[in-house]
Amino acid sequence: MTTRSCPCGLPQAYDDCCGRYHRGPATAPTAEALMRSRYCAFVKGDVGYLLRTWHPRTRPGRLDLDPGMRWTGLEILGTGDGSAFHTTGTVEFRASFRGGSLHERSRFERVDGAWVYVDGDIGA
Repeated sequence: MTTRSCPCGLPQAYDDCCGRYHRGPATAPTAEALMRSRYCAFVKGDVGYLLRTWHPRTRPGRLDLDPGMRWTGLEILGTGDGSAFHTTGTVEFRASFRGGSLHERSRFERVDGAWVYVDGDIGA
């Protein structure tokens, strides 16, 4: 049986990679791991996870995903801080979708020990 790699781009199977964060209670240990798991949540349409991992200060009241959007790949371009030893971090990435790509420099913070997405600069 062949196991497909996680949509986030790492070679592990989804269940062993981002799936464990989506299911809980495990949380992403770094800002990059959270970024990857959030990208994967967009691929899977997991709105609940996206909202749970969004900073309460900037989280929208609701999130409507485009059912026609087909994400095709994630490339991490750079990171700043965001390790187990930091309280803030940044991840610059390019997320490809059918017909284009999104380039963003995202900001992350820890809230109650867990990494959350704060906001980002598109086209960074």
